Amino acid sequence: MKTKGIGIVILGMAILMLSLVIMFNRALTQIVNTSCSHGDTCPMWGTLDFYTNLSLGLIIAIILIGLFLVFLKDNSVLNRLFNTEKLKSHKPLSLEESQIIKLITESNGSIFQSEIVEKTNMPKVKISRILDRLEGHGLIERKRRGMTNMVLLKH
Repeated sequence: MKTKGIGIVILGMAILMLSLVIMFNRALTQIVNTSCSHGDTCPMWGTLDFYTNLSLGLIIAIILIGLFLVFLKDNSVLNRLFNTEKLKSHKPLSLEESQIIKLITESNGSIFQSEIVEKTNMPKVKISRILDRLEGHGLIERKRRGMTNMVLLKH
């Protein structure tokens, strides 16, 4: 991810937005001056000030995000924020893992771990290790139910 380039693009867009806000503010100020006969007590001035301050606040926030991305030296901060390393580490499922996922799906997304052992004829230890890997990938969730585990498919 090229954070410096993205940050520069964001800063450019923020400057463009700032210039648009300034132009609209000048135009609306002229309109309020010509159309409002109440002077400084006109409610249009309050509305104009509110929306000008709101838009300037948003632009400042966008500028800060852009500066953060421009001066960011290390991508590890973004990786921690967005977990991109975890997304990259997903490997294709093995035959046994996909077989177990298919079995859970066929049983409406939940099945007891002991039923998986019975239906696949694999040892308990192997099933437990496969389920550990699937749980690590975030595909399933195991909940303790008495002396066995309920295996739930995450959506």
